[in-house]
Amino acid sequence: MKAKLPDLSHLARPGAIIEVRVTPKASANRIVHEDGQIRVFVTTVPEGGRANAAVGKLLAKALGLAPSRLELLRGETSRDKQFRVDP
Repeated sequence: MKAKLPDLSHLARPGAIIEVRVTPKASANRIVHEDGQIRVFVTTVPEGGRANAAVGKLLAKALGLAPSRLELLRGETSRDKQFRVDP
């Protein structure tokens, strides 16, 4: 069963900074957007950058972008991450 992702396309402006809070090893991949905060849950373990890749892929899908257009700016080893939308 595929999770329905929220439509975050309104955030997909070139140069936009998107801050997310990540929960690895979740029971399902999903994104929750409440009160202006974006929480990303991924089933992947946080080893070798695999969780970061999964977060980027899931976030890009919700934004309606190619994963290559998202750049991780900050938070490689933290639960709080900052992505930038590249032009």
